[in-house]
Amino acid sequence: MALILWLIGAACVVEGLVLALAPSRIPQLLALIAAMEVSQRRLIGLAALAAGVGLLWLARSLGFGPVGG
Repeated sequence: MALILWLIGAACVVEGLVLALAPSRIPQLLALIAAMEVSQRRLIGLAALAAGVGLLWLARSLGFGPVGG
């Protein structure tokens, strides 16, 4: 349960940074994503998923993350 809460919190931090630092770019980014083909969006999503899992694994290996998660 601690791991799930930690991951949701980390995702909220990233989303909050994007919205706080570049709020005027969000419509442009959404238009760019909408213009992509579905297969291209899927590939980007899978790459982001793989990168996220890799970073989480690295963080856990280095001792970061929730205790007892």
